[in-house]
Amino acid sequence: MGHELKLLDGAELGAQAQLRVGLVGFGGFGRLVARELAGQCALTICDPAYSRAVLPDGRRLALQGLAEVAQCDVVILAVPVARMAHVCRALAPHLKPGTVVMDVGSVKVAPMADMQAHLPPHVEILGTHPLFGPQSAKESVKGRKIALCPVRGTRWRRIAAFLRQRGLNVIVTTAEDHDRELAMVQGLTHLIGKVMTDLGPLPERLTTASFDLLREAVGMVQDDPPTVLHAIEVANPYAKEVRAAFFQKAEVLRDQFEQATLLVQGQSVSPAA
Repeated sequence: MGHELKLLDGAELGAQAQLRVGLVGFGGFGRLVARELAGQCALTICDPAYSRAVLPDGRRLALQGLAEVAQCDVVILAVPVARMAHVCRALAPHLKPGTVVMDVGSVKVAPMADMQAHLPPHVEILGTHPLFGPQSAKESVKGRKIALCPVRGTRWRRIAAFLRQRGLNVIVTTAEDHDRELAMVQGLTHLIGKVMTDLGPLPERLTTASFDLLREAVGMVQDDPPTVLHAIEVANPYAKEVRAAFFQKAEVLRDQFEQATLLVQGQSVSPAA
């Protein structure tokens, strides 16, 4: 992309860089990360589920074990939230001093606690949440948002600068503030998307502009793996409160509409006790 950023001990992230980045996880989002970083650094992939790492455009990436990936300058954990503690414990003995370890999970409080608990004190820790996915960033990540939650160390500032150079809108926040906001932003979006998907095929012919936007939003989340929905709705400590408020409001509206329907149909409705 033409941008260069000095991150660690003279290593540069750019077209001629030799910064070594290890990516643990080559699922849907891991492949998106790999697409963006391939050619910008020396990228190595670790994912036991794959015998080879190939991008959609045919580029083949190095595939190695966890111990080898741990020797990189930056290690990105693109793993389910539920696997974070296990991966950190397995990674910890192999990490060299000064390595930056970062995640890309949809929630931050629990993963950040796992990383602090299980990673050695000689590494830096940065929580990140790209506020987009393989569907919404199918063409490009430019203009998309990414949340950064610094936990340990100072090199996150250089990573933030690099991300801005790539056209991303970087938002620095805390894990707690992140999860509070995302409990509604993602919690409700994925909840509504799941319900609408389960209702069956959505109409495509007689639709309004607002429905088209809603259907587009559903399309962005309906193919997410179950681990993503579980993380958003269960691992986020504030999601339960938001769901309860949503269903309470929905129940009030349902009761209002049910009673109004009965009145329209000419039936008497007794006052609530």
